[in-house]
Amino acid sequence: MKSLILSILLVGAALPAAWAADDSDSANDYPTSARADYVLGCMAANSQTRQALDNCSCSIDVIASILPYDKYVEAETVLSVRQGAGAQARALNATKVVDDMVASLRRAQAEAEIRCFH
Repeated sequence: MKSLILSILLVGAALPAAWAADDSDSANDYPTSARADYVLGCMAANSQTRQALDNCSCSIDVIASILPYDKYVEAETVLSVRQGAGAQARALNATKVVDDMVASLRRAQAEAEIRCFH
């Protein structure tokens, strides 16, 4: 548990400058396998229909147009750690930088929801 907490703190300390950088070519930096993983998970949550395939593909495209891939991976990693590590780790990694990473991902997901599912 101590190594997990230390890892979280180190990631949070190293990210401020990297997170603030803007990458204008972010829509094309998502690997095909990452897009496919997202679409498969999205379809599992929304149904296994052609419409879900179209909506989920649109969704990852919108997210990719807003959030560079490295920032997407960082935010997803934080969410995984928070989900699996319990309240103690959530309290320790609740830094502004980490919270901003997750908020950026949530905003991109919300925009994708509006554009692709409604």
